[in-house]
Amino acid sequence: MKKIKRYLKLMGVFSKYSLMSALEYRINFVTGITVEMGWMIIKLLYVAIIYKAGTNIGILTPDHILLFVGTYMLMTGFFMLYYGNFASLPGMIQKGELDLYLVKPVSVQFLVTMRRLDFAYLLPELAAGIFMIVLGWHLAGLPVGFVPIAGFLFYLLCGCLLTYSLFLLPYILSFWTISVGGIADITNALWDFNNMPSLIYGKWFRRFGTYILPVFVITNFPGLFLMGELSPFGCFWGAAAPVIFFLLTRRLWKISLKRYSSASS
Repeated sequence: MKKIKRYLKLMGVFSKYSLMSALEYRINFVTGITVEMGWMIIKLLYVAIIYKAGTNIGILTPDHILLFVGTYMLMTGFFMLYYGNFASLPGMIQKGELDLYLVKPVSVQFLVTMRRLDFAYLLPELAAGIFMIVLGWHLAGLPVGFVPIAGFLFYLLCGCLLTYSLFLLPYILSFWTISVGGIADITNALWDFNNMPSLIYGKWFRRFGTYILPVFVITNFPGLFLMGELSPFGCFWGAAAPVIFFLLTRRLWKISLKRYSSASS
């Protein structure tokens, strides 16, 4: 518990200084929010088209889809909060900047991946995502109570951990290769498949996106749990996949760090 409190305190410090740094250049901060709001409007067009058509997709009504898209936007905000740290990892390795973090008395992985937080991306996605989730939840007539809310929040937390673990993996390859741009672009493109519920895709693609490269677990399982469409194994996998991929990421990070050639070497 003492170690957890220490890292939570560090997260607070990172958040404070990241926000101070962003507000120091307010035009950039406002521009970032404006650009992200533009992307949100484009995403909302999907929902607008579905409501205009007024048709269901399988068991999903437009109200259900509103909930799913809201979950996607919320998770996108959390992902973009720290994604810049992932993108800067290859440059840090090539230039030897990682040396500065190796001597710190905390986890190098934690420092490298959480040192800068971009609130300009988080805030608009957070506000829009919560609004859409609450509205879709109400319009779809889904149950409200301790178990539904606790289960929904639990799978959101699991999705956050899985997002961190799954999308850090391609960037860890920077320790082994000169450039991972292509791999990272493909992996990031997979994130956009969550624009809409996974139920619109074919059976085999859903299985691949649930059990092999489980991007659908991130944004679909909270809504499926509320709808009562999550099987017992699905409930288990939704909790197990984040742990499995986090341990895999952690193990690969330690192995890769041993291969790192610092600037001084």
